[in-house]
Amino acid sequence: MSLPHGAMDPEHTPTEPYTYAKAGVSIAAGNALVRAIGPLAKSTRRPGANAELGGFGGFFDPKAAGYTDPLLVAANDGVGTKLKLAIDSGRHDGVGIDLVAMCANDLIVQGAEPLFFLDYFATGKLDGDVAVRVVASIAEGCLQASCALIGGETAEMPGMYADGDYDLAGFCVGAVERGEQLTGDRLADGDLILGLASSGVHSNGFSLVRRLAADKNWKLDRPAPFDIETLLIDALMAPTRIYVKSLLPTIREGKIRALAHITGGGLLENIPRVLPTGLHAHIDADAWPQSPLMAFLQAQGRIEPEEMARTFNCGIGMAVVVAPADAAAVTAALEAAGETVHRIGRIEAGEKGCTVSGGDESWAKRDAWSATHLG
Repeated sequence: MSLPHGAMDPEHTPTEPYTYAKAGVSIAAGNALVRAIGPLAKSTRRPGANAELGGFGGFFDPKAAGYTDPLLVAANDGVGTKLKLAIDSGRHDGVGIDLVAMCANDLIVQGAEPLFFLDYFATGKLDGDVAVRVVASIAEGCLQASCALIGGETAEMPGMYADGDYDLAGFCVGAVERGEQLTGDRLADGDLILGLASSGVHSNGFSLVRRLAADKNWKLDRPAPFDIETLLIDALMAPTRIYVKSLLPTIREGKIRALAHITGGGLLENIPRVLPTGLHAHIDADAWPQSPLMAFLQAQGRIEPEEMARTFNCGIGMAVVVAPADAAAVTAALEAAGETVHRIGRIEAGEKGCTVSGGDESWAKRDAWSATHLG
């Protein structure tokens, strides 16, 4: 809270010495948090990292992780406005998984194994219980991605955030042996596109979700209209699926030609990011069933299919491009690893871009439709 010029802080008298605590920052609370999250970080230990916290940085040894001549790949991201929904609903136990997923999934699409992760947690006033719950979920995400949580930063900044608010950022570094990286240069006319099912909205499109929730007066703490066994808030807050463990073995076998993580921009804008000039991706919206959650969002907002395809993942969290001869083997391997796999499209010669199309009645559209993004 700002004070008029010359006014005295009511919590401070002229005879008292100033302290950082009276300015709103508790060093003791920060130290207590570091002690509390130390075991969480240690639980993510893997070859190459000792996962000790408290120093000025974290070490990682690629040689100890089994690499001979690695290229390092880095990614950073946040959780977006899904955080606001988590704060408002008290659902702090999954956003750390989202944070790791957004970074780790971006590494695996380049053929890189996530090795280590660092987080940044910022708030106006540190709530130790909330912070521990968030970091515990970050550690869980690291375990799911098989990467080590080797450090982070907790920033308590009075006046920067509204009461109870916090922000998250994540930084992940991975490695791939030189020559084995996925760059899209192996793609060819006739390749097939497999889609791995998402776990829900993941971590994109939540500004629209929150707008719908407010305008439509959703009862978030009641059973979802499309699933009476799940609260609507829990369906919306389901953590992003991390695809690292299921994809890495098949990548190393050389059977995957390209991957696209379906995040902001949806199917339309993310798949072209891995295409070389002269190839176009064609996605058949009828190739997989529209999830009840996605159908609910579309119906509530009367959202056109094109807008769905560029805003939400539409039930597909990862696109996997393979040669036709490898499609059956890759599908079987990924299903054995726990993924739900759909054959959703193909690569053809044409202007670089992506077209998503559906027939009559698909995605609530009465007539056949098509949406294209070039570039």
